[in-house]
Amino acid sequence: QVHLVESGGGLVQAGGSLRISCAASGSISSIYAMGWYRQAPGKQRAYVASITSGNSTNYADSVKGRFTISRDNAKSTVYLQMNSLKPEDTAVYYCNVRGRLGQLLGDWGQGTQVTVSS
Repeated sequence: QVHLVESGGGLVQAGGSLRISCAASGSISSIYAMGWYRQAPGKQRAYVASITSGNSTNYADSVKGRFTISRDNAKSTVYLQMNSLKPEDTAVYYCNVRGRLGQLLGDWGQGTQVTVSS
């Protein structure tokens, strides 16, 4: 099992930037992909972005061109750089990790709150 701790959220004005982080611990050798998800009030958790061990990235259409995902394998940490933030990006952001077969490996942590004011 992999334990995940998100950090770096906060309040930012529309058009601003924020970088959030997620540190993994535990069975990290089994991690293939690391990803970000978000849950806005009253909505289901949704996929945001992911990055594989080979640094192949994928993004939800709603964040393409604005968000950048990266990872530091030495620190077992994944980052999400968020630029040109919009009020609709307001959500609790969670990370999780997957094995090579696509299986989720981590517990859903408490997430980190990102609030974008208009």
